[in-house]
Amino acid sequence: MSDNVKETKQPPRMPGRPPRGARVPMKFDKATIKRMLSYMKPFTPHLILVVIFILINAAASVSSSLFLKTLIDEYILPLVGTENPDYSGLLGAICRMAVLFVAGALSALFYSRIMATVSQGVLKKIRNEMFTHMQSLPINYFDTHTHGDIMSFYTNDADAMQQMLSQSIPQVISSGVSIIAVFCSMLSLSVWLTLTVVVFLVVIMTVTAVIAGRSGKYFMAQQHSTADMNGYIEEMINGQRVVKIFCHEEKAKEKFDVKNVDLCENTCKANAYANILMPINNALGYFLYVILAMIGGVLAINKIPNAACFTVNVLSLGSIASFLQLSRSFTGPIGQVSQQLNAVAMAMAGAERIFSLLDEKPETDDGYVTLVNAKRVNGELTETEERTGLWAWKHPHTADGTVTYTELKGNVILDDVDFGYVPEKIVLHNIDIYAEPGQKVAFVGATGAGKTTITNLINRFYDIADGKIRYDGININKIKKDDLRRSLGVVLQDVNLFTGTVMDNLRYGKPSATDEECIAAAKLANADGFIRMLPEGYNTVLTGGGSGLSQGQRQLISIARAAVADPPVMILDEATSSIDTRTEAIVQAGMDALMKGRTVFVIAHRLSTVKNSDVIMVLEQGRIIERGSHEKLISEKGQYYRLYTGAFELE
Repeated sequence: MSDNVKETKQPPRMPGRPPRGARVPMKFDKATIKRMLSYMKPFTPHLILVVIFILINAAASVSSSLFLKTLIDEYILPLVGTENPDYSGLLGAICRMAVLFVAGALSALFYSRIMATVSQGVLKKIRNEMFTHMQSLPINYFDTHTHGDIMSFYTNDADAMQQMLSQSIPQVISSGVSIIAVFCSMLSLSVWLTLTVVVFLVVIMTVTAVIAGRSGKYFMAQQHSTADMNGYIEEMINGQRVVKIFCHEEKAKEKFDVKNVDLCENTCKANAYANILMPINNALGYFLYVILAMIGGVLAINKIPNAACFTVNVLSLGSIASFLQLSRSFTGPIGQVSQQLNAVAMAMAGAERIFSLLDEKPETDDGYVTLVNAKRVNGELTETEERTGLWAWKHPHTADGTVTYTELKGNVILDDVDFGYVPEKIVLHNIDIYAEPGQKVAFVGATGAGKTTITNLINRFYDIADGKIRYDGININKIKKDDLRRSLGVVLQDVNLFTGTVMDNLRYGKPSATDEECIAAAKLANADGFIRMLPEGYNTVLTGGGSGLSQGQRQLISIARAAVADPPVMILDEATSSIDTRTEAIVQAGMDALMKGRTVFVIAHRLSTVKNSDVIMVLEQGRIIERGSHEKLISEKGQYYRLYTGAFELE
């Protein structure tokens, strides 16, 4: 931007994410919790099922401890010393518990899959609301917030919420026992039973590898979808000014919905496989539990010598009970409760940031005058559906229900305009500009003099503090912003090209434009020649903002894009300042063709590009200090003369 006032504005401090490993204070805002839960109301039946399955799973887990006492007291001890032991009762009890364990494992599987669906459904809705709301925010919001900070709403903050919804909420407690310590403890009790655990561990690792392999491909797809969506969001943020200039908000939302659905599907599948890994491992742990109980019981009943780390003796019932508990801790560790609470706290911080974005006030628009295609019938302007090249402002009159039309000619007047980005500091003072239809008006001056700010006011990116801005005699506050910006074509110094073909970029401001209209505009802008030399010509796909093109080529496409929109008023904001003088001659020729017959506002550091302007205005510290033609200003030997001769000497 060429206004140092905007450049020095600092973004407001946003609530940040604590450093990795830092302890998060456990502060939960009730309003945030209530608002977040409101997004889960549509999934109430799913949540009821989740609660039921969690209860079943918890009952199965509690039963495992009770099974230890029953196994020892009612089935193992009575068989000790019996000549012909009857194992039918023991096997029946084991089978009954196995059925209960399977029910617990299946319930864990079901609630994990349901929570994956619920969490992604909630986040899909929140992301849609954030992106839709972002399209309605004023330019001022993006000027005062860094793009990385805005991107974190969709990535870090949303991921923290997903972590809480899919994992932290359904989990109740986690295990803190070290696997190494458990393994050493098991060796001190029984080498034979430990070897059994090791052999069974191979089975667990095999199952884990299979499931991880299946989830891996979906995680890769998820990463691609995430990168695609994040790239599109960043692209939209960087090009938000162009999106608003060409009133492309609805098309941008439609394309985002497609990318968001793709990400949602891939993430659901990836997390579904990932979340069933622990339940299956738990199930295998239950089976190991049963096997160890049987082997331990046989060893104890038959008084088979038990090898431990330090002794060889008969396995006692207490050792069996202890070993069974250790085996559960070895095969199914769960995260600590404090870690889950930290995750919840971080998710709540992320939720507060997301809701702060959703609570930002959207751009207001009280205009009622609209822009329509028009034609003359018996000398009178009438509205028409087809593009005629003749535009008119449509004025509805609520008093009598009549409608009048004013031809759009491109007459722009700034009458004694004052403006400040903040009320306490006015940066433009008493700006008076009268641009007649077809006239070329140039703004020159040092960086920060207020040149770009004036064009931002004409676009109504900001509202003035005092004075009037009239467009064809109409106060621009009465014109709907979409229609106002549709009548203005802007070519910026920093070109934003979007992912898609060259043809898609050319018709960005006019989606209904035909290929022939786009090609004609490219020829007008001197872009047709190099476009046809691209690998696929006009169907060449541009990525990375057109990084494969030179700055001059990107600028020519930007000029052709504005030509396709065919606006009656053009704003050229230092469009040639970042390219070399040879390329500038080509670009300038394209702009000259585009400017023909239009009202044009030009901002340029290279004064050679504004010599042929009808009026040149010299700005200094937000005031117009000189105005006139090139010859008049040179003859006056004022600030323009010093700027021009100084630039000439440097060249």
